Amino acid sequence: MTAVEVVLPFWLDRPDQEAVEIARTAAQTGFDAVWIGEMATYDAFALATAIGLRAPELTLKIGPLPVGVRGPVTLALGVSTVASLTGSRVDIALGASSPAIVAGWHNRQWTHHLTVMRETIECLRPMLAGARVDFSGQHVSSHGFRLRSPSPDTRISVGAFGSGMIRLAARHADEIVLNLASPARVAEVRSLIDQAATDGPPPRLTVWVPVAIDPGAAAHAQLAGQLAVYLAPPGYGEMFAALGFPDLVARARAGTPRRELAAEIPVELLEGVSALGSADRVAARLHAYRASGADCVAVVPSTAEDPEARKILAAIAEGRQ
Repeated sequence: MTAVEVVLPFWLDRPDQEAVEIARTAAQTGFDAVWIGEMATYDAFALATAIGLRAPELTLKIGPLPVGVRGPVTLALGVSTVASLTGSRVDIALGASSPAIVAGWHNRQWTHHLTVMRETIECLRPMLAGARVDFSGQHVSSHGFRLRSPSPDTRISVGAFGSGMIRLAARHADEIVLNLASPARVAEVRSLIDQAATDGPPPRLTVWVPVAIDPGAAAHAQLAGQLAVYLAPPGYGEMFAALGFPDLVARARAGTPRRELAAEIPVELLEGVSALGSADRVAARLHAYRASGADCVAVVPSTAEDPEARKILAAIAEGRQ
């Protein structure tokens, strides 16, 4: 049976604290895991600790976090801290992120993504297992560190979009994460993973899917505002262009303000990478992602018209029974 998990959204038009309440709703409605990312609000490890103390039964899946910003020691310490303080199971997700975040926000180099990702995973795994690490790579190195509270069961996920990162993740990660993908894109990635995982069983494939039940204008605006952020970054832009919206991608990459882009995003584009409509239509759409090869569907609930995602998560939970 395909797993269903919950992604904590960082909607630009909602209170930051709502992320904690959505996690609580997820626990109350019987979901097993929540994904905890990081944008411009909370530190991901701090937020995960706050959630774990309130809902220790949830698996906390932190990230994807940019490998160009946090090194293996910082990642291992973060995982160990959350696991030790909450008693929760903690997994970690890694990604390349974007030039705007890595170079613009953090003043770090956004280069050599594949090598940095591979070396980060190769260095991080023994750290989480409790080994004293002596690792030297081209871009990632660590010598002498040993984690005092190991977390050997932590699974490493990779947020992947391009074919190179997908193939790397198929060989080195426990899970591959797609965000804002169409079912057709999921099927393409599933095929790439199965072809590339030659040394063992393929990693789990999870897709994040924005969800809104009976959405009105506010929900559409919320979803469009967030999607506009992803029109320009590499990988995402190409997928949106392939879905039939190359002009929007070109305008985003030319520097058109996000608010202006969001106002021009049609419902058809939202529907291409989301699950929108009645509860039955949403259930059918989530099934389409499963049928395309996703092992797990992680829902990103719209809360513009559904505070704390109570209606959405209750409906999805009921549909799983």
